[in-house]
Amino acid sequence: MHDTSTGSTARPSRRAVLAATAGLTAALTVSTTARAATPDDRRLRALISRMTLEEKVGQLFVMRVYGHSATAPDQADVDANLSEIGVRTAAELIEKYHIGGIIYFTWAHNTRDPQQIADLSNGIQRASLGRPRGLPVLVATDQEHGAVCRVGAPATLFPGAMAIGAGGSRSDARELGRISGAELRAMGINQDYSPDADVNVNPANPVIGVRSFGADPDAVADLVAAEVKGYQASRVAATAKHFPGHGDTAVDSHYGFPVITHSRELWEKLDAVPFRAAIRAGIDSIMTAHIQFPALDDSGDPATLSRPILTGILREELGYDGVVITDSLGMQGVRSKYGDDRVPVLALKAGVDQLLNPPSVDVAWHAVLTAVQEGELTESRLDESILRILRLKARLGLFGHAYAEPARVERVVGTRAHRAAADKMAERTTTLLVNEDDLLPLGRRAERRILVVGADPASPTGTTGPPTGVLAAALTELGFTATALPTGTSPSEAAITRAVTVAGDADAVVVATYNVTAGSAQRTLVERLLATGRPVVAVAVRNPYDIAQLPTVKACLAAYCWTDVELRAAARVIAGRVSPRGRLPVPVQRADDPERVLYPVGHGLSYESHIVSGA
Repeated sequence: MHDTSTGSTARPSRRAVLAATAGLTAALTVSTTARAATPDDRRLRALISRMTLEEKVGQLFVMRVYGHSATAPDQADVDANLSEIGVRTAAELIEKYHIGGIIYFTWAHNTRDPQQIADLSNGIQRASLGRPRGLPVLVATDQEHGAVCRVGAPATLFPGAMAIGAGGSRSDARELGRISGAELRAMGINQDYSPDADVNVNPANPVIGVRSFGADPDAVADLVAAEVKGYQASRVAATAKHFPGHGDTAVDSHYGFPVITHSRELWEKLDAVPFRAAIRAGIDSIMTAHIQFPALDDSGDPATLSRPILTGILREELGYDGVVITDSLGMQGVRSKYGDDRVPVLALKAGVDQLLNPPSVDVAWHAVLTAVQEGELTESRLDESILRILRLKARLGLFGHAYAEPARVERVVGTRAHRAAADKMAERTTTLLVNEDDLLPLGRRAERRILVVGADPASPTGTTGPPTGVLAAALTELGFTATALPTGTSPSEAAITRAVTVAGDADAVVVATYNVTAGSAQRTLVERLLATGRPVVAVAVRNPYDIAQLPTVKACLAAYCWTDVELRAAARVIAGRVSPRGRLPVPVQRADDPERVLYPVGHGLSYESHIVSGA
């Protein structure tokens, strides 16, 4: 594999890998059936005993770093690294802080294309394994699919969690995990911060929403467990998040400090159910939530820093002994009460193993080191977490197979079969909420000329976008003459007037809606378009709750996300190429009376029989 620091094109040899891990590979080899065997703890403890304190501290951190290369990033990324981290490259980060994990982000320029990602992963592993007592690195990312993806096309992009919830298929969830895991592993990514195990019971939730499988805890639990099994089959560590449950909040923990007011009894029946299922499925890691949950801990601390929640409940009551990782330590929810030097120490005291992405790795790293040197944390406490981390690395086979293989990237990532599987999966998720007078499907003769208007939110990573353009292109490929006219999430009066004027020359209008509220100009746009007399089809491209704000629309689809795979599936439904099969995984309350349900969980129409569930 190409190494930008040397110009060598040779892939690191297996012999070099074995030598770099100090001859431990044979002792740490586990069954090739992924998780059947338990690593030899005695050997792992012997490895830990030879580590310096500084190396131990470093193993606890998972850190961002800018650049497409571990050794030769672009100058702008070198400058960003120097400014934020105090090093130039990923290799220097590992050299200075002995980092045990790296997280990839699109905005950090880590994920340009599959072959580059594999090169970056190999450069990171080479930097770590080449050190004395070098260890393989857990390379992680947030590849939830749907609204949150870090690796884009040409990698395969699947429907997001709420769409999968609408499909209701455990086999689809497992297949998603298997294919996504295989592609990630081929690129050298061995830990995925997915699936989301939150039960989304609050329509106003600004941070979870469509990232959740739905509002029914048992259904969410089934799909979480299935996806975990899929990732495990591809030897990628899955991560259930955000413990103890982030599904009922109206505050985004990136920017504030949410409080969950559930009772302990409600938590047991609702939030805990998917996490219990994940643990039964052998989940590799569990991510904490930066939320206050008074019924579980009345100290006012976020769950990430709560020993009663992480040790008392997660470890002792639920019996989980895998890796616990914090959500990003740069988020406001965990920084609102304590300083950045106290947060990592308190997280470890609470029971955390991996410290994710602190604002300043230097501050956090030295805080943990000092806490051990001054006796606030014991070295044996660090050893407990490092043992869990090394067990995970051993289970994933990283002591013998840390490197990505260039040929495998070509064979596995974004194959035609994988993309076809994603398209078929999406077809099983699109949900028809309203279809008065059999407005749908549209006919290529009666409604040949289609105007596509509406919201064009920034497209999730690696999708073509914008949504109106994707819908118009897909409808044109299906035999219509479709034109895109973006009007935005807050259309101006001028934009609405122009859309109404252009609609006069169309046979039908498709409107992409995005999080419509009572005062949203998107409502005005839809009402004005309906007044033209043209057939109007609304496609909710994020939350399905939009339909409650559009009471006069005669046809409405829920796509659950604005990624290409879901928009193309919605277009096929609009054109009648496939019948809608999805069913609401969350209830939609009435806009004028939120205590009353407009459409219950399970509601969905089809073209054959209209009602496919007990709506």
